[in-house]
Amino acid sequence: MSCGLGAVILVFMLVKQNIESSPSETENLKKDISSLEQARDDAQKGLDELTSQLKKENIDLAALSQSLQQQRADLNDKSSEIQTAQSNLDQLKKSITEIKVPKKEDLVETQQVNEENYLLGLKMEGSKIAILVDVSASMTNEKLLDIIKTKSSSDQAKVSAAKWQRTKRVVAWLLARAPKNSQIAVIAFSEDAKQLGGTGWMPASSASVSGIMNSLNQVIPTGATNLQKGLNTVNKLSPSDIYVITDGLPTKGESNYKSLNPFSGCSSLTSNAKTISGECRKRLFRQTINESGLTQAKKNVILLPLEGDPEAAYEYWAWASSSDGLLISPASNWP
Repeated sequence: MSCGLGAVILVFMLVKQNIESSPSETENLKKDISSLEQARDDAQKGLDELTSQLKKENIDLAALSQSLQQQRADLNDKSSEIQTAQSNLDQLKKSITEIKVPKKEDLVETQQVNEENYLLGLKMEGSKIAILVDVSASMTNEKLLDIIKTKSSSDQAKVSAAKWQRTKRVVAWLLARAPKNSQIAVIAFSEDAKQLGGTGWMPASSASVSGIMNSLNQVIPTGATNLQKGLNTVNKLSPSDIYVITDGLPTKGESNYKSLNPFSGCSSLTSNAKTISGECRKRLFRQTINESGLTQAKKNVILLPLEGDPEAAYEYWAWASSSDGLLISPASNWP
């Protein structure tokens, strides 16, 4: 028993009794606990941030979904509007194709492919239609140098000139579109004036138009432009509508210009000078219009191109517009 007791005492002495008294292990445990708590706090903070971001994304997603639904609704409305517009367009096209366009029968057959009744608003109309055709030397060409050359050329060269051929086509175009129940008269004027195809008013018929064009084909463009001669001849007929085919302001007249103060400086009208200035041509035109007496007739002017007469367009426009008529300066490919 003594040996056993001694062994127990020996074991008791060898075993460590105060566990809590070990400072190093306690500190390690505290550090581990602190680390775990920090990790927990960091994890919680990250979880909170993720939760907040998720909520924000859910809100944005809801807004995008609502915007998408609105856009789909707008698209459906637009599609419906397009379908309605297309249906209306198809109906309009159908209505247009069903319109019966009255075909105008021309008095004479022309070679032009353009068969429109209107040219920039110009329409052949009226009960008594007078056409004044300028047949002066300038109606052969557009440029002054070419006009001067043609003046000294043969009659064949004058009647073959491009501008004169165009002038005759303009006359034919107008005559072809005269109303059948109207009366017509064509007066050619330069230094003098004469009616073509007969005298007095003629019916708008193929026979009358053919006779007028045959007479026009015999005319040789020459001389100065005396618009007053043409207007005096037309005035005797009392027309309802006048169509003037010319290329510029007049260069001669019938008045006693020496007694008129506005013409004191216009030597071509008061003496034997052969040239006339633009200002004097303008004064001459206005004097001619004042003395023409054509107050009731509607005036329309087809102004062909001419070099060096810039005042012509405005002066003829003012004259035509005073009677609700038109001035046109047609394109080079018409008619």
